[in-house]
Amino acid sequence: MGTPIRSGSFRTATERMKLIVGVFIGVVFGFFLGVSLPTLSLSKMNLPSSLLPSFDLTYVEDKYSNLQNRKMSNGLPRSNGTKIWVPTNPKGAERLPPGIVNSESDYYARRLWGQVHEDLPIKPKYLVTFTVGYDQRNNIDAAIKKFSENFTTVLFHYDGRVDEWHQFEWSKRAIHVSVQKQTKWWYAKRFLHPDIVAPYDYIFIWDEDLGLENFDAEEYLRLVRENGLEISQPALDPRSGYTWQMTKKKNDSIIHKEAEEKSDWCADTHLPPCAAFVEIMAPVFSRDAWRCVWHMIQNDLVHGWGLDFALRNCVEPAHEKIGVVDAQWILHQGVPSLGNQGQAEDGKAPWQGVRDRCYKEWTMFQERMSQAEKEYFQAMGITPPNSSTNYFG
Repeated sequence: MGTPIRSGSFRTATERMKLIVGVFIGVVFGFFLGVSLPTLSLSKMNLPSSLLPSFDLTYVEDKYSNLQNRKMSNGLPRSNGTKIWVPTNPKGAERLPPGIVNSESDYYARRLWGQVHEDLPIKPKYLVTFTVGYDQRNNIDAAIKKFSENFTTVLFHYDGRVDEWHQFEWSKRAIHVSVQKQTKWWYAKRFLHPDIVAPYDYIFIWDEDLGLENFDAEEYLRLVRENGLEISQPALDPRSGYTWQMTKKKNDSIIHKEAEEKSDWCADTHLPPCAAFVEIMAPVFSRDAWRCVWHMIQNDLVHGWGLDFALRNCVEPAHEKIGVVDAQWILHQGVPSLGNQGQAEDGKAPWQGVRDRCYKEWTMFQERMSQAEKEYFQAMGITPPNSSTNYFG
């Protein structure tokens, strides 16, 4: 009689154990399922409504999903899981991790061998460019010797003759760019982008017909820094012929920032050509000033005429940060070599056609600047002041 009782008790204990084990396995399985599939849509699961609470599962799912997205973004905008998208990167580089983006370059020549970190025993801090023809080789040779190893030298060749320059030892270390019959402002717009010349503290963009007998580049830059000049030029020797009073050498000063011109030329003594003015033959720009000036150069206006009157847009206050260094002066020799690269038309000599184009570009630049300023102030609802290209008064 006792055996059937013990048999029933045994079956009951076994069933309870199975139930406990089953529940435990179900809990463990559910836990790991939830961890591995955190975004599983409960609202889309085909479960009987009687097994689910009577609240909005979609709301719970959305809140949880947003929380997970914030955790996974880790401070960087991302899309599609592991794909990178960084809108603060330069345009076109949004898909790259910021640490690999290198948006600036330089004119440092590097070796094809050896250790990368040993390529540059000296990193030049300044850049000097000359737009040259081979006929001016001796003058350029003398000029280059006024610049130390702290300068990267770039020659823009408007006559297509490059190899002959290698008779000079320094030419083998220089950067040469050759496109025939182009001006220095054409070259500057295309080969001196601010992101290319970013490593250089100052950029010299000079003509080929300058006499530098009384000029020392390092001393010049010392004075530029000391006097807070962002845009500057060496003073012009009075023998340079006709020039603005602002850029003519003064014998009683180290630098000057203003000058007297004809009475009807300067209604405001803080405006060009009486102040905030240098000529385009031998300008020197700080890195920041050049970034602004480069954007102002027009692609199709290659001579740069009128640009000198508008330089003041790029520094503030312009009459304090634009100046002429008298203690370091140069001679403008006035050699019309580039003018001879023109073409004779309508009975005019080649140089006359070039000069006519210069005057036309001056007018076009003035009109464009005036129109651009007008459109800006109108869009802002502001009464426009006098134009930046209002040349005389």
